[in-house]
Amino acid sequence: MDLMELNWPAVAALDRNTPVVFPIAALEQHGHHMPVFTDSMLLGEVLRRVKETPVANEVLFAPLQWLGNSHHHLDMPGTLSATPRLYLDLLRDLAENLLVHGFRRIAFLNGHGGNIVPSQQVIFELRQTHRDRDDLLLTSLTYWESADPSSSIAGLSQTAMGHACEWETSMMLALHPDLVSPNYRDVPEVPFGAGASPASRGWTMRDRSPMGHIGHPAVASAEKGEALFRVFAEGVSRYLQRMINWSGDSWNL
Repeated sequence: MDLMELNWPAVAALDRNTPVVFPIAALEQHGHHMPVFTDSMLLGEVLRRVKETPVANEVLFAPLQWLGNSHHHLDMPGTLSATPRLYLDLLRDLAENLLVHGFRRIAFLNGHGGNIVPSQQVIFELRQTHRDRDDLLLTSLTYWESADPSSSIAGLSQTAMGHACEWETSMMLALHPDLVSPNYRDVPEVPFGAGASPASRGWTMRDRSPMGHIGHPAVASAEKGEALFRVFAEGVSRYLQRMINWSGDSWNL
């Protein structure tokens, strides 16, 4: 069910245990070979496929929020971003709106790496605010963490999502090949690197890649992209089914 297609009496009539999904993505630079709307377009396609599965009839989908937390990409023109605290508050207010309306199960479905920490912080803060509400289920899922494509798709060189990388370039080749530079096979690989592991480090994209990508886009293909979309849509659908089936246990999902 799409929230934007319903009138308010129809929303009011829904079971309040219906999971509400807030898709969140970004508009930011994606290297020399990919469009700035990549994250939003890829998440939008994952959502389109999820909406073709049976869970779509039991989930309420809010419109995709394209503005993300992308300040670490601001060295590359075209990036539009909300500051981390502003973005966190925006997400919190979106969730609170539906909590006010009585819904009990909220999920942020994320399609951008910079949104991971803010969306997780939001659900943490909301749970503390509503600490007496044992009927609430507040979650955040990044779509590429819903399944492990490296174990089921032959020929992938990467084992994790990068940025404008083999995975994203492949998915865009499957979705909008006209928006991928024909010279993508000439783009050099930028290794993920060890960074400050096992610690976390503050960084901007310029620290890691002057070109703006991380990974190996030259080995991308539309065939890999189609397989990645299939795997991720199946993974997200399985997760939403778990939310639908949640028994109310305070921890296990």
